[in-house]
Parts: sequence; structure tokens; C-alpha cells
Amino acid sequence: MRMPGAGRAAGAVRAVPARPAAVRRRLGALWSWTRRTLRTRRGQRRAVQTLMLGCVLTLLPSTWMHAAAAGRVGDVAGAPKTPVAVVFGAGLWKGEPSPYLAHRLDSAAELYRSGQVEVLLVTGDNSRVEYDEPDAMRRYLTEHGVPDRRIVSDYAGFDTWDSCVRAKKIFGVDRAVLISQGFHIRRAVALCEKAGIDSYGVGVAEPHDATWYFGGVRELLASGKGASDAMLGRDPKFLGEREDGVRKALAGPR
Repeated sequence: MRMPGAGRAAGAVRAVPARPAAVRRRLGALWSWTRRTLRTRRGQRRAVQTLMLGCVLTLLPSTWMHAAAAGRVGDVAGAPKTPVAVVFGAGLWKGEPSPYLAHRLDSAAELYRSGQVEVLLVTGDNSRVEYDEPDAMRRYLTEHGVPDRRIVSDYAGFDTWDSCVRAKKIFGVDRAVLISQGFHIRRAVALCEKAGIDSYGVGVAEPHDATWYFGGVRELLASGKGASDAMLGRDPKFLGEREDGVRKALAGPR
């Protein structure tokens, strides 16, 4: 159904798309200018300076996050005893946790069984009815021995910053163990620290396959967005009223 005001206004000039020949001419002119510029020593120097500046700006957010997480990342055995563990979503395959997400949940269940954490906060995407990360995570954990009453779900953890801010502002988490893969865990720790959560990250070990390398490259872009969100104090997509699920779970029987 067409929304009111969606039609083209009367008398508006219809945009004429650029013709392929015109586009080719413009690209050719740009390429010729670039070649002429790079033939000169001054042009080459500027190109190198621009490239170096781009590299610095790309790596700066990731460098900040590694520095912020220094001394706060380890494995399951080294995790401090903490009331809450936060498990970040990592995608579903046919409604079930992806292998990477399953490995995060395995580590969370291990932390619970060993008594290092008391409550698991699972945070993920439920923006569509047919896609529900938190419930899939809860189901996996209960099948692996974690009581349902010790699991709390955050259905609006659309990205790492949203999950960290909501853990603090909505669920009242002040200290937490964070669980994710090694290429992501430092960003998670840095952002949760910025959100006001005293954090320790458990980096889940994975084989260095194509997925792992893709995740590492993706982190360069995600780090820039995360750093921007943290510096600007962006509110999550959904915030809402404070929930007492974590408090009730901690107060209940183990």
C-alpha cells in the first residue's frame, strides 16, 4: 500500500540517470588525472601520506580497545568469580546456535557448573519473529545442564555496544565475565568498561579457519563503529524500562 505523500510531487523534475558513456568518460578522466598525479614526486608523496593516514585512522579504534582490555582477557580457568556472565549472540543456523555461538555457550555452561558465575545473561537479536537468538541460546544452555531460572534473556542486543549499555542500564549489571571469540572479546571488554561494567573477557579458542580470519578483518570496521558509539554515548536502539531479571535470578536458589 502506498503511504500518503509517497508519490512524486506534481511538476517535479524526473531525474535522468547518467548514461553509461558519460560515466565511462568521467571514470576515464579520473584515472588519467590519478596517473598524471602519481608521476610527480609531490603526487607520490601525497599518495603515501594519504595511505598512511588512512591506515592510522583505521587501526586507531582497535588499538584503543586492545589497550582498554589489557590484563582483562583470559580463558575459562582464569576467569574471576563473578555474579554474572554475559554471552553475546553470534548467529543462528536453522534456528539453532551457530558453531561459534555454541562454543561461547559451552564456555558459559562450564563457568556456571564450576561455580565461577551464578547467572548467565544471554544477549542477542530478536528483531524478527522468525529469528530469536536469546531463546535459542537459553534452550542450548538448559540442554547442557544450566537451570532455566539462572538464565536471563536480553532480546535487544543488536550489537556489542547495545548489549553492554543494556546490561548496565536495564539489567543492573555492575561486574561481569564476558564470553566471546578471541577476535571480538577485547572490543566487548572495552565497550562494557566504557558502559560502566567492571569486565573480564573469556576469549573462546577457535581454529584459525576462513571464518576466524573473516571475523578478524570485520573487527577493524566494527571497532570504528564501536569506538564512535562509546565516545558519543549513543543510546541503544531499544532501551525501555529497567528489568529485575538478573536480581531475581541471583536471589533465587542455584
